[in-house]
Amino acid sequence: MKQNRLPELESTASDKRRFFAPYTPAKKEECGIFGIFGHEDAAKLSYFGLYALQHRGQESAGIAVSDGRRIIAHKSMGLVHEIFNEDILKSLRGYVAVGHVRYSTTGSSLVSNAQPFVVFHGNNHYAIGHNGNLVNAVELRRELETQGAIFRSTMDTEIFMHLLARNLSNGIEDALVETLRRVRGAYSLVMSTKDTLIGVRDPNGFRPLCLGELEGGAYVLASETCALDLVEATYIRDLEPGEILIIDEEGMRSIFPFPKVRPSYCIFEFIYFARPDSNIFNQNVYMFRKKLGGLLAKENPSVRADLLMPFPDSGNYAAIGYAQANNIPLEMGVIRNHYVGRTFIQPSQAMRQFQVRVKLNPVRELLTDKSVLLVEDSIIRGTTTKTRINSLRLAGAKEVHMLVSCPPHRFPCPYGIDFSTKGELIAASHTVEETRDYIGLDSLNYLSIEGLLEAAGAMSNDHPFCLACFNGDYPVQFVDEIGKHCFEDKDSAHCRFKSRV
Repeated sequence: MKQNRLPELESTASDKRRFFAPYTPAKKEECGIFGIFGHEDAAKLSYFGLYALQHRGQESAGIAVSDGRRIIAHKSMGLVHEIFNEDILKSLRGYVAVGHVRYSTTGSSLVSNAQPFVVFHGNNHYAIGHNGNLVNAVELRRELETQGAIFRSTMDTEIFMHLLARNLSNGIEDALVETLRRVRGAYSLVMSTKDTLIGVRDPNGFRPLCLGELEGGAYVLASETCALDLVEATYIRDLEPGEILIIDEEGMRSIFPFPKVRPSYCIFEFIYFARPDSNIFNQNVYMFRKKLGGLLAKENPSVRADLLMPFPDSGNYAAIGYAQANNIPLEMGVIRNHYVGRTFIQPSQAMRQFQVRVKLNPVRELLTDKSVLLVEDSIIRGTTTKTRINSLRLAGAKEVHMLVSCPPHRFPCPYGIDFSTKGELIAASHTVEETRDYIGLDSLNYLSIEGLLEAAGAMSNDHPFCLACFNGDYPVQFVDEIGKHCFEDKDSAHCRFKSRV
């Protein structure tokens, strides 16, 4: 049987284990993508673009650059500033670039899974960066392997390239359309050939992707507008759901090969993922989060406390909105250490409280004998929140109440958020009262789904947001219980098929 192997082109750093283990509290991150066409400093601009998108993924990063003849790439584990230096960026010569920062949702955190994914096929080079998750990845990968495909990663992004290679005889546009007809789920893509930059959003538009222009006519694609701001690109527009945008020497053109469906923008992008200075889905994130705080005040008029505080930085902006709506003093009751990096040494089990204090330290003089009201953006697993609340008790807080600026997460997300199974969600198996008691709070209240939609200005039934993690209403059918390590353990129960709508 003929085997279809995609040759490797990237230069990658060693996958050796480090002596210093990374400090990794519970996370909900996804990925960030960046692309540029028509600039001689494409690599350096991509570096700054990824720097602005670092919040979307801290496991690995990479940049692939083309000079019109070939694509070369550099990627590694770690943060953007740890991976790239002046010499590396100078070696990445070209005018077309694709960049990526990763937080794994399919496939382990390994350098072999770092992106952009780069291949050579049919006398051309291809690089791709993906934000999202394919819900039919297991089915497609098994089919491709049966046909002889050899995979060199365990991420779903490689599936795009194998499907693309099977259709390239018809040209890149037709190959893209045929590839995207096969995949289902959430995908915002930035892709390049040796002389073309391509941006893609899935028909539901789960993940954001925007287009900007630099002075001089170079074009930029980015997950969020904060990346455009840093490289001083002018925002043009968001890519539309289902759009394939192609940028080359002849200019820009778009194709819309799929029937239109109702958009399903991930509302958790507003609540948690996106940077507050970004505009996504045609709204500003900072102002949205302030609205959430105001609506928390409206829905919880009887909550009383001596002071209001967030845990920096997740609840900052909703806390500002609540304080302004309820005229309650806003304090920073815990101070964040901004210099805790990935190489922070993990404490022993006996020192687990030390792990929390290194990053967030309570202000005892402020909290002693006080009734404290916390505003938090979300509670996912509950373990980190429990430890943080205990630190406030130890600092002398008399009462600790919490308001959460979104509804309880009761359902797993198959579209690119790192809680893909119900067992990871405390609200899936605990009532609000049980969650309150487990975490150690005096009271706990969540924002309603109606309040969340009111903040978005989308109260009608045909609103464009995905609320599946709150209400279980999934806009795209998926295979249930697909864990991120599925492709590394094919006998795992996390690879079983269960159709779900």
